[in-house]
Amino acid sequence: MNDTALPTESRAARRKRVTRQALLDAGQQIMAEKGVDAATMMEIAAQADVGTGTAYNYFASKDELAVSVLEQVMDRLARRIEAATSGFADPAQVYAFGVRTVIAEATTDRRWRWLLRRSEVIADAMYRVMGPYAVRDIRVAAEAGRFRTADPALTFRLATHVLVGFSLAVCDGTLPAAQIEDTIVALLGMAGMPHQEARAVASRPRPALPPE
Repeated sequence: MNDTALPTESRAARRKRVTRQALLDAGQQIMAEKGVDAATMMEIAAQADVGTGTAYNYFASKDELAVSVLEQVMDRLARRIEAATSGFADPAQVYAFGVRTVIAEATTDRRWRWLLRRSEVIADAMYRVMGPYAVRDIRVAAEAGRFRTADPALTFRLATHVLVGFSLAVCDGTLPAAQIEDTIVALLGMAGMPHQEARAVASRPRPALPPE
């Protein structure tokens, strides 16, 4: 027997983890179908097969649950982007595909659109959840000589606010969605890529994301 084996999860801890995940899954489904405003904690709790009071023991408000749902959505999206770009030869294209995909999701998915008006919340969540992937991609591209930035973390921190601001402007109708390619070029420029190269990378064909 291995005496150094990690202790098993207690029954109470497992129950809490399973209940929290059930609430997140129910919130994700209902908010995707109806939007955050129309969703209620009562129906989310019912979908998760727990009482409404129990739901509030895990999330103090619907807003808190919505942010946690979006963080889960972001994490899953980051993994799908990673899978879709695993065969890319150009590390700059990996980053360009990622930020383009985030804009596409943010402007079409109800779970994202509701939080766009809370820019500091969604930008911070994006940096925390998707940052480890994006910062790594920026660093790899910089090491390959494709980007010229001394601080990949700062580059993506700034990029999150561009992504949120542009997505909100598209949703509000103040900017056309057709300007997404110009925005990708600008984001590549923030990473230190010359304009002509950035334009070429932004215009490359993109593979489909793997299913969620």
